[in-house]
Amino acid sequence: EDPSSSSSTQNSVAPELPGFYYDPEKNRYFRLLPGHNNHNPLTKDSIQHKAMECKRLRLLEEEEKQNQKTTRAGLNSSVLLQKRQLGSLSSTSYCRLVHELKVNCMQRRKIEIHSPDSSVAGTNNFKIIVADVACERIFTVNDVEHGGCKYGIINLSGLGKESLTVEMYDNLYFTNRKVNSVCWASLTHPDSHLCLMGIAETPGCASLLPASLFSSTNPGDRPGMLCSFKISTAWSCAWCLNPQADNCFSTGLTRRVLVTNVVTGHRQTFGTSSDVLAQQFATQSPVLYNGCRSGEIFSIDVRQRNRKGQSWKAIRLFHGSAVTSIHLMETEHYLMAADMAGKIKLWDLRTAKCVKQYKGHHNEYALLPLHVNEEEGLLIAVGQDCYTRIWSLQDTHLLRTIPSPHPSSKDAIPSVVFSSRLGGSRGVPGLLMAVKQDLYHFSYN
Repeated sequence: EDPSSSSSTQNSVAPELPGFYYDPEKNRYFRLLPGHNNHNPLTKDSIQHKAMECKRLRLLEEEEKQNQKTTRAGLNSSVLLQKRQLGSLSSTSYCRLVHELKVNCMQRRKIEIHSPDSSVAGTNNFKIIVADVACERIFTVNDVEHGGCKYGIINLSGLGKESLTVEMYDNLYFTNRKVNSVCWASLTHPDSHLCLMGIAETPGCASLLPASLFSSTNPGDRPGMLCSFKISTAWSCAWCLNPQADNCFSTGLTRRVLVTNVVTGHRQTFGTSSDVLAQQFATQSPVLYNGCRSGEIFSIDVRQRNRKGQSWKAIRLFHGSAVTSIHLMETEHYLMAADMAGKIKLWDLRTAKCVKQYKGHHNEYALLPLHVNEEEGLLIAVGQDCYTRIWSLQDTHLLRTIPSPHPSSKDAIPSVVFSSRLGGSRGVPGLLMAVKQDLYHFSYN
C-alpha cells in the first residue's frame, strides 16, 4: 500500500455521504464542518492530515526497527547469490536486484553541520540542494524569516569519516531573493559558477555568480558577480556543455526562452505559448529541451537564428498537466518528464512515444525535480506529500517509499541528492535529504 494514499479506503467499508465522513475505528459517521471552527475543528483537511501523520509516524517506527520489507517476495542477498552461482540469474538481473536490495537497506542518520560562522548552520530551512557533477559540493538555498533566500555551499569531504560531518559556507553578498531554479555552470572550469533564476526586486532576475564566493578565503579576494540582469519572472535555467553553444545558458521565462552568451553578452529569444518550467541542454548537440505549463515538451536547436513567425519547435511531446521536471538520459534517445498530475513518463525521442510510466508520485501544483541515476538504475522523486520514492528504471517498480522525518507541510518538502560517490571519487554512496533545518544521510552500501 502506498503510505501517502488517502484514507479513502473507507469507500469499500461504508458509502460516502455528502457532509459526513466515516470513521472505521468507531464504525460511525461524523459531520464535516465547512471550513475551520475553533470549538470543533472537524474538517476534511484536518482528518486527512491526521491520517497522513499517523501513517508517517508508523513508517518511521518501522524504519527505526528495521522492519521495512522488500517490495519483492524472497529478495535477500543469500538467495540472490545462490541463484547467481547456479546460473539461473543473469549478471544484469543480479546487479539490478542487488541495487534494489541496497535501497531497502538504507538507514537514516542525521548529519551534524559545521560552519566557520556559527550563525550559518541550523538557522534557516533548506529549500533547494543541488550537487555539482563530482558531488563534492552541494549548493543550498535556504529560506529566511523576513522573506527571500540565503545561499550557501556545503563541502561533502567529511562524509568519508565516521562522524559524517560536513562544512557549510555562507554567502552574505547575495540574499533576499526568491529563487525558483538553480544549476551549476562550467565557465572557467567544471562547475565554476552557479546560475540563479527567480524574483529579485521587480520584475525578476537572472544571475551567474562564481562558486568561489562561497569559501573561507579572504573576502577581499572574492570575485564579483559575472552576469546579472532583470527579466520577467524566471522559472527555470540550464547550462550548455556542447562546444557549439559554448558559454551559453538558457532561462525559461513567461511565454519565452532566453539564451544568453555569458562572454559576448549576445541574447537570443524564442517565443513560446506557455511558461517554461523545466529545461535541459543535450551534450551531443546544441539542442535545448523545454517543459511547459501547458504540458508541452519541445526542443530548440539554438544554432538557428531567430526570425519572427518561424516555429523553432522540433521534437514535440505532450503531457496532460504542467511539466515540472525533465531529464535527458545519457544516450539522449530518451527523456524522463514529470508533471503536476503526479505522472512520470519515459519518452522515446525517436518515435515521440511514451515507453514507460512510473506510478506513485504525488504532485498537484509544486515545481518538484526528478533525480535519475542510470549507473545504479534508479529514479528518485520527492512528492508534494513529502514522501521520497525510489523506482527501478528498468521495470518501473516502486522500490521504496521513505517518510519525511518532519511532519508533512508545504514548507517542509524534502530536497534530495543521490550519488554513488558523495564527497568525490573516493566518497561514499547514498542519499542526502535536506528538510527543515536538518540534513540526513541514507547510506547506500
